[in-house]
Amino acid sequence: MSKAHFSLEDLFAQLGLNNDPASIDTFISQHHPLPNEIALYRASIWTPAQRAFLKEEIIGDGDWALAIDELNRRLH
Repeated sequence: MSKAHFSLEDLFAQLGLNNDPASIDTFISQHHPLPNEIALYRASIWTPAQRAFLKEEIIGDGDWALAIDELNRRLH
């Protein structure tokens, strides 16, 4: 079974954030770099709901994992 592929734009929309390329770049530049020892979902930049979603999808290797991995790379 193939998983759905969600883009970074889709992920930002899912998180309730502006998801146009300029807004994504601004968000990343404002929060980059995250310390290597801090997991993406543990960063203080997220609301509790965003944090829970990110954690669940990362740990469960969910449908959003590839987009979250991309965001993780760009923020670290």
